[in-house]
This record gives sequence, structure tokens and C-alpha cells, in this order.
Amino acid sequence: MTAVVVRGKQGGKRVAGAVLATALLCTGAVACGGSDGEGDKGGRAAGGIQSASQVTEVITAAYKKTTAAKSAKVRMTMSTPPGKMGKAMGGAGEMKMSGVLGWDPSVMDVTMSGSALTEGDPDAPKQVRMLMRDNVMYADLGAAAAKDMDGKRWMKMDFAAMAEQSGDEKLMKQMTGSLDSMNQDPAKQLAMLLESPNLKHVGSSEVDGAQTQRYKGRLTVKEMMSTNDSLDDVLSKSEKEKLLKNIEKSGIKGYDTEVWVNEDDYPVRMDIDIKTPEGTVKTSQTFSDYGTTAKVTPPPAGETFDLMEMFKELGKLGKGDTSDTDALGLDSGV
Repeated sequence: MTAVVVRGKQGGKRVAGAVLATALLCTGAVACGGSDGEGDKGGRAAGGIQSASQVTEVITAAYKKTTAAKSAKVRMTMSTPPGKMGKAMGGAGEMKMSGVLGWDPSVMDVTMSGSALTEGDPDAPKQVRMLMRDNVMYADLGAAAAKDMDGKRWMKMDFAAMAEQSGDEKLMKQMTGSLDSMNQDPAKQLAMLLESPNLKHVGSSEVDGAQTQRYKGRLTVKEMMSTNDSLDDVLSKSEKEKLLKNIEKSGIKGYDTEVWVNEDDYPVRMDIDIKTPEGTVKTSQTFSDYGTTAKVTPPPAGETFDLMEMFKELGKLGKGDTSDTDALGLDSGV
């Protein structure tokens, strides 16, 4: 997660940025797969442990139905331990997210909250509503932030436009690829877990009162990266190798993933645990109302300020009196 903070001229902290992405490292880790059709689902119906071929069949059916649904309601909780990992994820603590995700086309209307949002900054908003449409993100920073931004509470983040402005083609690919990763749909997650060599059925379980079948698998970092096709669009082979070495150097060995599939062949819960030397990053997502309407309307222009335009203004100030620039101050954490 990335947070951008702007300090007012009087030195008081005011948040003019918001969490841009949640659990990017986590959401790329889940996957599963198989064939479709009704086939032999006897293991599920009988309540016994399914064979490898039955697991493949069930997960593939879940993948195909999720792909066709194109949207769902989602609730997510992520906890990150303090230390380097917490800093890399934008803040240690707990992050919660709820709302609607759409993946064909990519849209998002979610509200985020939790201690990770406010860690180290008591003036940060307690919750942030995030919208995404046409590869543009909007963050509602609240009434307090609006006081410092001429009454404008929504921040617009058009990362593709920012990258294009830079004239760096590589940066443009990385920006647009990151936006795709932010809204990674559960179908992509299932497709990746399909490559787990130890994917298995562990029994039946209830999720929100509904009967489900529970599956578990593990992917090493290398396996995860080799199955994540979206990385090929933004990273060269040498860059992927460097990223792999850096992740492994951090002490992360792999991803433990569990998925719960209901009787309609939809994944209704996905959990991912990433063990690090500083502790375990835990992410739990629940999905419901597949196919729900996922329409996103951008906020009114009169209530929106453009992050790129703000950067330009800060850049102009930086060429002149540095005392004003320091007073405004631009802090960013990744």
C-alpha cells in the first residue's frame, strides 16, 4: 500500500493521499484449477475426501463460473506484522476492506479502514472510500482533508496519465499492470493456485452458514511468479529474476492458500498466509452476490483534485523558494 501525505503551510499534518493498493503481494498468490461439467463430484456429495481429479474438476468449475460472473461483493481483512514487511505494505496492523469488485471491466467501489491506515499519522482518515473506473482511481479523503484542498475531498489518481507524462514506456507498463493487480479477481487467483503441486481437499466446512468444500495448497515464490501471467506484461525476464531473488532474500518462502467453494461452484472464501521472518501476513477474503451490479460513477469534478496536477504545482514551488516547499512538504511511503 502507498500513502501520500501533504502538510499544510502551518505545519499541521493533513492527509491528501490514501491507500492505493491492498495486499498486492497477497492477492497474486492464490490459485486452483481443473476441467468443467458436472462430472464425478461424488466425493463432495458423500462428504468424503476428494481425489486429485475431483479437486481439479471442482476448482476448474469454480474458475469458469467466477470468470463468467464478472463481479462480486467482497470483504477482506489483512493483518501485517511490524517491521520491514509492514513498512513495505504501507503500515503494520489490520486493514479491512468491503464493497464491490468487477473484473470485466475492472471497476472498484470499496471502503477501507483499520489501524494500518492511521499508523504513524493520527490525522489520517479512519476510513477511505476508493473508486476505480477506466484505470483511474479516486479516494475520498473526508471533510477534514477538504478544508485544506479548497473544499475538494476526492483525490484523482490517473497513474497511466502520470506515467505517460513522464515519457517512460516501461513506467507506463508498470503503472497499468499495477492497476490490474489492484483489482485481481478471484478467478485469476484460482487459476494461479491450480499450479500448486500439493493442492488437496481437506473436507467440508460452513462459511456464513452455507455448506462448502475446503481446499488447501502451497506455492513457492518461484511457482507463484511463473504462473502469474500479468507479471510478463510489466517485467522483463531479468527483472522477474531480480524480483524473485529479492523476495526470497527477504525470507519469504511461499504462500499457504485455502479456498472454500460452495455448492454452486463459487469460491466464497480465500485465505492466504505469507510467512516472513517478522511474522505472518494474513489475508482473508469472502465473496458473495456474484454477478452483482458493479457500476462506478466518478465523483463530481468540483469536488475532485488531481494528484498529478498537485505534483506539478509542488514542482513549480520547488524551483523557487524552498521554504514554501518545505512547509507544504511531500512525504511518501511504500
